[in-house]
Amino acid sequence: MEIRPILSALMRSKVSMILIGLQVALTLAIVCNALFIIGERLDRMHRPSGMNEADTFWFGSNGFGANFDAIATQQADLAVLRSMPGVTAATSTNSVPMSGGGWGEGLSLQPGQKTSTAQTTFYIVGPQALEAYGFKLIAGRDFRPEEFTAIKFGDQPHPQSVIVSKALADKLFPDSSAIGKQVYSEDKPTTIVGVIERAQQPWMDSDSIEYSTLLPMYMPYGNSTRYLVHAEPGRRDEVMKAVEQKMIEANPSRIIGKVKSIADVRRDAYAEDRAMAIILGVVIIALLAITALGIVGMASFWVAQRTKQIGTRRALGATKFDILRYFQTENFIITTLGLIAGGVLAYGLSLWLMRQYQSPRLPWYYVPVGFIALWILGQLAVLGPALRASRVPPAVATRNV
Repeated sequence: MEIRPILSALMRSKVSMILIGLQVALTLAIVCNALFIIGERLDRMHRPSGMNEADTFWFGSNGFGANFDAIATQQADLAVLRSMPGVTAATSTNSVPMSGGGWGEGLSLQPGQKTSTAQTTFYIVGPQALEAYGFKLIAGRDFRPEEFTAIKFGDQPHPQSVIVSKALADKLFPDSSAIGKQVYSEDKPTTIVGVIERAQQPWMDSDSIEYSTLLPMYMPYGNSTRYLVHAEPGRRDEVMKAVEQKMIEANPSRIIGKVKSIADVRRDAYAEDRAMAIILGVVIIALLAITALGIVGMASFWVAQRTKQIGTRRALGATKFDILRYFQTENFIITTLGLIAGGVLAYGLSLWLMRQYQSPRLPWYYVPVGFIALWILGQLAVLGPALRASRVPPAVATRNV
């Protein structure tokens, strides 16, 4: 097939060609970057916390009255929780991964160091912490009973021993084992006795999200304490329902806060990411639909305009396939020109997002994949009008000549 007659026909319909080309270009640029952002959000949403999220939940206890003994109540509560049917472990804590609130601190390798070596979150936990969280110990040991101390809210914690996440251990001691090494917080030394595989921080946007530290301490927030409970597999919801009543029966001088599963904590933590992914997905579908409809509309208009031309070509011996190929080739040229412009625009938009929002660079393979996808979409969109054109009978068409 001669390309020159097709180009000549297109030059006589410059406005339509330019509009469809621009539409294809914008669609490629936006879809590629939107898909990349969706992929990033999905990766964020599926980051492992290090916990056994399926079988764990947490809740708060808020005591009232001048004679409320927070430390004694905390010890009694833990005993009650651990004795409940379906409970495998329970601990006191100040926070959990993905909760959005906690205690951050800098760790240094030397006292008096002006800049900390790493920023970490402090999980202030009681006995059975590893079992309650579901953290996997990969080096060293768990805390010993004598290492747990009681402090008041507002005191600076300085435990003799800590357990750190693997990512933090590798940051502090990249060339050797962290077990037995000392680190400093507020110029006070503490010894690393254990390393866990992973423990995510409470803050979703933290640059050091894998740097976590467990401190063996009892520290109520005034008269308030938070508890983390690990239930037997499949019994989490059953235990959650029983906890509030059991805690009130054990000590009526307090209010039990909302009992919340860690699965719900994850859902709430990534609600914005999920919403953005859904919105961008809708935008992508809408753009692809509008682009496809634009191609269909343009091709249908041109078929109606060129009825005489189609009839003449059929009368001169052009087959249905020749007519079909003509419109497919014409659309392929328009789409290709638009996609070339769209590829440049896609990378330009990615650079702008990098500068304005510190977004990662768009991987190179997104644009070629987008090229192929939109080529296919364009050919499918024009197929209907092209088939109608190929079915125009020569006799009917030539009556209008």
